[in-house]
Amino acid sequence: MHTTSGSVAKTCRFCGFVSDPASASVVYEDDETMAFLDYRPLFKGHLQLIPKRHYETIMDLPEELVGRLFSKAKFLSEVVEKAMGSDGIFIAINNKVGQSVPHLHIHIVPRRFKDGLHGFFWPRMQYKSPEEEADVRHRIMATIAELSEEKG
Repeated sequence: MHTTSGSVAKTCRFCGFVSDPASASVVYEDDETMAFLDYRPLFKGHLQLIPKRHYETIMDLPEELVGRLFSKAKFLSEVVEKAMGSDGIFIAINNKVGQSVPHLHIHIVPRRFKDGLHGFFWPRMQYKSPEEEADVRHRIMATIAELSEEKG
């Protein structure tokens, strides 16, 4: 198990986001987790959900945090689907192989029927402008607030 102490915190990009949330397009944050827009999304609204403490893989995550992390993934999946008007959600975790940042992260990706995503081929795109990224961020954050109120 790894934590955000010592050299890991200095070298891990996602730990950097935890230390400086302004360096990421954060849409959700609580004491244990943070979610932000992927900077090279599969589709607009693609989020990364991370535990704030540094754990490299799902196997490193303490058992007592698994349920809480996936409860957030479930909630944010509902948020993204509603905010982006998608037909469904794709959720993925890479562990070591395919893991571009060695910090546990859950991809929450809005999907549409016939969107061109087949198997594990992930064609990346970029937001057309900072304004478009800000609009997507605002939509997701507004839906988080709305659904948080509904769930009381």
